[in-house]
Amino acid sequence: MQFRSLAAAAAVLACAAPAIAQDYSAPPTYGSVNLNSGFTPDPYTVRITSGGARSAANVSSSCRGWIADAPDYSVYYTAGNMFDLTIGATSSSDTTLVVNGPSGNWYCDDDSGEGLNPSMTFSNPQSGRYDIWVGSYSQGDYADAVLAISELGGSGGGYNGGGNSYGGIDFSLPANFGSANLRAGFTPDPYRVDIVSGGGFPASDVRSGCAGWVSAAPDFELRYTAGSSLPLILSAASSSDTTILVNDPNGNWHCNDDGGNSGLNPALTFHNPASGTYDIWIGSYRQGENANASLSISELYSE
Repeated sequence: MQFRSLAAAAAVLACAAPAIAQDYSAPPTYGSVNLNSGFTPDPYTVRITSGGARSAANVSSSCRGWIADAPDYSVYYTAGNMFDLTIGATSSSDTTLVVNGPSGNWYCDDDSGEGLNPSMTFSNPQSGRYDIWVGSYSQGDYADAVLAISELGGSGGGYNGGGNSYGGIDFSLPANFGSANLRAGFTPDPYRVDIVSGGGFPASDVRSGCAGWVSAAPDFELRYTAGSSLPLILSAASSSDTTILVNDPNGNWHCNDDGGNSGLNPALTFHNPASGTYDIWIGSYRQGENANASLSISELYSE
């Protein structure tokens, strides 16, 4: 079902809002974001668990799936002059989308994305709040999914099913070189881990423009508890040309090639870092190369 098919009925649905179990005024379960037209990274992605106890047919008889009462995510969007706005979800399960737009109109989609994935595109999108529910087609199905917001038509950032897999790169796999729980103000700083860089998958599978070759599993998993004004700096040092790829607690992908303090070392700085899991890959710029490297986790400086 194309979301535009609900446009004519949307005004009626909006007027009948008190009868609808879905409560767009409730705090979104997985948070919210302010995005201005031209935002990066594009797509902006968030990890979601789909499904809920309410039938999406409460919104319209044309809507499919089962959704929660509260929105899963809210996007406060400031429109520009050039871009459409695409909202999509990707999962190994059969998911659906329900969106309440800035004017109070309801929109739904089932399978307009690839496979059984939902996607809807707003031409000449309005500025304002988009409340988003990611539903499960089957009642009682609660599935891992990635919600994607894009102005370039992206509806999943390369996600290809398999639970958490992007072109074979899978953040749900056990990390190759272990994990750590660190709190803001940790010592010693930097916290260092010996890594062997590289792998068989191009980092560009998860985001266009990312450089290097990485393994399927993360090299290291950092579970970080924020609590200060300090940044979180992830970097690597090696005699070889390395890159870094990170999936952050909100499901967003970040990458760098030569942003470190010396030579060909990569570094990423997270200002006002979120608490949660950071899955980290240290890549090799050249395919087939595996090099000894040191991953550095710091709140003070990069390698």
